[in-house]
Amino acid sequence: MSALSVTNAIDERFDLLSPELQRAARWVREHAPSMAVLSMRGIAREAGVSPATMSRLARRLGFLDFDSLRRPFVELIASNRVLAPLPRGGAQHAESSRAQAIVRAQQVNVAALTELNDAAAIDAAAETLLAAPRVAFLGLRVNHAVAFQLYYVHGLIAANGMLLTDFGGTLADQVARLGPRDALVAVSQSPYTRQTVEAVGRARAQGVSIIALTDSALSPIARGASHVLRFEARTASFFHSVNGAIGLAELLLDAVYRRGGHATRGQLEQTRRHLKTIRAYWERPAAPAGA
Repeated sequence: MSALSVTNAIDERFDLLSPELQRAARWVREHAPSMAVLSMRGIAREAGVSPATMSRLARRLGFLDFDSLRRPFVELIASNRVLAPLPRGGAQHAESSRAQAIVRAQQVNVAALTELNDAAAIDAAAETLLAAPRVAFLGLRVNHAVAFQLYYVHGLIAANGMLLTDFGGTLADQVARLGPRDALVAVSQSPYTRQTVEAVGRARAQGVSIIALTDSALSPIARGASHVLRFEARTASFFHSVNGAIGLAELLLDAVYRRGGHATRGQLEQTRRHLKTIRAYWERPAAPAGA
């Protein structure tokens, strides 16, 4: 069984687990590299549960024991699909290894997109956006840049997008204006921003179609969403990586453009003409006559 199969099993059975087992399962789901290098006691300590809970989780997921649950993650490390600890050595070697580790994590994040999301799921989310009279985009803190990318590129091919922000504390007011036929594309990754989770919950209660772009099927914005598209957010540094989220956003936007047909192509041409008229992009000045 692969590590991806383990995480899929957790996703499928999560709601059937006790709160204690859910806490353990969530930690396993979100800390694949640590699963490969920590002992069962170390993992239990990090997850805030007892070692016996980790053993019970393994059995509930269909494994003989905890070592059987842990083995796919060890194999994942061995195959260089997730990050191993940096090697010891001189400062220059360590810096080079660190840069390679960061780049490797980015490559894994992007490569995982097609494993986590089949084309049919992306196309279905795109159809929901195309059918909605209004499409709102929401991402706060580290995911604000992803939401803005979605809003900006969507604006090139459709005129019904709106970017939700919490400027002036008005996020709840903006969400309240969304209706049952509208769609909300929400982006969030662990640790999940409280305002985003709460805004998604309010929108869902209003009948808004939720398209969740997130890092786990156990994400709080994924629960009850109309569509869940997933990305990896692995990093070898202190910051939360968003290159997987950006890649997923671009896959979704491309699907909207393709499936929109004449409408999205016509809107793109109109946008291009507008940008040319206002001279949005720098052009080299024409050389003086006779120069």
